[in-house]
Amino acid sequence: MKRKVVKSEEEWKRELSEDEYRVLRKKGTEAPFTGKYHRSKDQGSYVCAGCGKVLFSSEDKFDSGCGWPSFTKPTEEVEEQRDLGHGMVRTEVLCPDCGGHLGHVFNDGPAPTGQRYCINSVSIKLKPKE
Repeated sequence: MKRKVVKSEEEWKRELSEDEYRVLRKKGTEAPFTGKYHRSKDQGSYVCAGCGKVLFSSEDKFDSGCGWPSFTKPTEEVEEQRDLGHGMVRTEVLCPDCGGHLGHVFNDGPAPTGQRYCINSVSIKLKPKE
C-alpha cells in the first residue's frame, strides 16, 4: 500500500515521544489498564498520534474489560494484517495513512459489528467534539 505520510526513522524519532515511537513504529504495546483513554468517556474523534488521521469515534467506544480502549468499528477503513507474534495469531490494525501500529482487532465485540478494535492509547489522540 502506498503511504500518504512517509518519514524517515529519524524524523519519526524526533516527532514522537519515546512511547509513541515504540508503539507506532516498532509495534510495541502499553501495559493494560494504564492508557490515557482506557476509561475515558470524553466525546470526540480519535486520531492517529503519528499523522492525525481520524480513525475512531467516541460513539463507537465501549468498555470491553481488556485494559485498552476498545471500539466496535473505525470511522473509515483501517489497514489490517495478520500478526503471528508472541505465539498467537491475531489481526494487527495499522493507520492507513502512515502505517503506524494501533493495536489489534478481535471477533468478540458487541453488536452490531461483533468486532473489538483493541487500541493502544499512546497510538491515538482525542480531538474533543466541538
